[in-house]
Amino acid sequence: MKIKINPVYRQESKVSSRSFRLPLIILLCNSILALAALLDMYFMVTQVRTTAEIQYSSFLSLYIFAAAIEFVMLLLIVPALTSGSISGERERQTLNLLLTTSMTPGDIVTGKLLASLSTVFVLIVSSFPILSLVFIYGGVTVKDILILLCCFSSTAFLAGGIGICCSAVFKRSTIATAASYCIMAFLVFGTLALSKFMSGFVGAGRAMNPGSFMVLLLMNPAVSFGVAIKNQTGSIRSIPVLELWAKNPETSPLISYWLGISIGVQLLAAVCCLLIAVRQVNPRRKRIWKG
Repeated sequence: MKIKINPVYRQESKVSSRSFRLPLIILLCNSILALAALLDMYFMVTQVRTTAEIQYSSFLSLYIFAAAIEFVMLLLIVPALTSGSISGERERQTLNLLLTTSMTPGDIVTGKLLASLSTVFVLIVSSFPILSLVFIYGGVTVKDILILLCCFSSTAFLAGGIGICCSAVFKRSTIATAASYCIMAFLVFGTLALSKFMSGFVGAGRAMNPGSFMVLLLMNPAVSFGVAIKNQTGSIRSIPVLELWAKNPETSPLISYWLGISIGVQLLAAVCCLLIAVRQVNPRRKRIWKG
């Protein structure tokens, strides 16, 4: 049985694999990650030679440092790759040609997203040997690496869904890119700022449920990443933003299963963004609205 491959994904994959941009992105990102990891390892070894004391907890910081750098690079790269996918077709006046084919708007949106995420997935997988340097000293298992992979994948899918949605809503790639970064900045920094602001009302004795605002923090990929790292290297209860909104952090089921719930919420939000993008690309939408 012949497997049907999305035509847009197949075409975009051929173009990206033959271009110089893909190996350049992989080279630059892995070079930055490897340089940071090797410098961190060099300073730790130098400290061991100076003090003659081996602190294995400091070697674990190498894993945290490298994972944090890769997480930040994902937040910066994924919106740039996806925010110009649909709007770029409009600017080149080729979107109408795609709509005249047998492909549906869902095929176009899905193919664009898969083509961008495949590049990101190659970047994630190629960087894992650098994260595996911590295996030399122990403290992190293969299961922890797989959990981190799931966290990175959900973050990439969320950022990609937001980028595709903005690319479908806005006609210009520059505006779509700016909107994508603004939304991601709100999810990462805005929710934390709102959490800090709303905590003042709780501390002032205002009538408010302390756990009600934690739902918004489920959309924050940085909090999910922090929970994944803390769960692997320390106690999840030591995250201040979660302790702030939980009545009893030790027994709160939301905090205990925070990583799985947050990944599910972020994937659901990404699917909603894709549905909005499909609706915007659909040429029948305006005619049905006018009718």
